Amino acid sequence: MKSAPKSINELLSRATDIAGLTLAHVAELNHAPVPKDLKRDKGWVGQLIEAELGATAGSKAEQDFQEIGVELKTIPINQNGKPIETTFVTFCSLMPPFTASFEDSVVFKKIQRVLWVPIEGDRDIPVRDRRIGTPFLWQPDQNEFLLLKQDWEEIIELISLGKVETITARYGEVMQLRPKAANSKALTETIDEFGKIIQVNPRGFYLKTSFTSRILAKAFG
Repeated sequence: MKSAPKSINELLSRATDIAGLTLAHVAELNHAPVPKDLKRDKGWVGQLIEAELGATAGSKAEQDFQEIGVELKTIPINQNGKPIETTFVTFCSLMPPFTASFEDSVVFKKIQRVLWVPIEGDRDIPVRDRRIGTPFLWQPDQNEFLLLKQDWEEIIELISLGKVETITARYGEVMQLRPKAANSKALTETIDEFGKIIQVNPRGFYLKTSFTSRILAKAFG
């Protein structure tokens, strides 16, 4: 694994250097085996790019490049440049006390400044042959920020009222809350409407594909 980049320019330079390469090529540089498919290795692509670019956060609730304030997001796209799936942001704490404001939340920390790395994701392309696209740096504009804040506030309010089980993936205009676990047997604590502690599947915040489509379209015209 490479050392952490010392500046945003250094990070962008590293990311630009691997644009056009296949995942097999980058895996070889990192002495990493390439899985046949991603069914059991869903996070493999992100972990590979993290290693190549020198990300330091791992699974902690911090930006991937803490020293320079940048989060890394790989995004699988189809042949038309559209995102294939939603983008995981971070886990959601389901027990009080809840973060008082969006600006103090882990979600806000994660999306303040993002390095997006598009990667070919069509299922008919073998994992090893999928190419890495042109990276770009993104910061939410005022409208995007307000939409994200609104979704976060509505979701956190429902959780604080003990209504986590009523939140479906349809909630939120640009961001949704969904179960996030290795399997359905994983459980965590939350409160129900009566303040009683119950067990539910862990939840995570995800950016909707309609939102990430707009981010990509803005970056590439």
